[in-house]
Amino acid sequence: MKCPFCGHPDTNVVDTRVIKDASIIRRRRYCQNCKHKFTTYERVEEPTLMVIKSDGRREPFNINKLREGILRAVEKRPVSSEDVERIISEVQQDLSKKFVLEVPSSLIGKLVLEKLFSLDPVAYVRFASVYYQYDSIDKFLSELRKLKRKYIMNKKKASRNL
Repeated sequence: MKCPFCGHPDTNVVDTRVIKDASIIRRRRYCQNCKHKFTTYERVEEPTLMVIKSDGRREPFNINKLREGILRAVEKRPVSSEDVERIISEVQQDLSKKFVLEVPSSLIGKLVLEKLFSLDPVAYVRFASVYYQYDSIDKFLSELRKLKRKYIMNKKKASRNL
């Protein structure tokens, strides 16, 4: 693989890992020319899925758009790049199990929200604020109250299971 730093056409793989519960392979690579290390992710290419937008338009599923939205939500949070890639992979797997050709954009947002809720509540709130397009502070606070109740209930369930 070509080095993204110096453009040298040959790099060495120094570590390969399968990301937990997903169909992604993470590889650490080393360029002998410039001595930089970098990470690549390998995944199976899925058939083109069309996303039905809220206004009825259809556009191809864009994994980069999904990644950017999640990265904005987890910015400056204790969430690893592996966690982000795992969420993306799980969302893609969920979509490929349920939908063959088309999926509503609202479902993609809901799937991401489910994953973020269990991973990082602050990232969940950030993503939800864009997804739900709150037009007032009251609606935003209402969502925070629901989140807090759900979070407390989950903590109680977890403590009972110990």
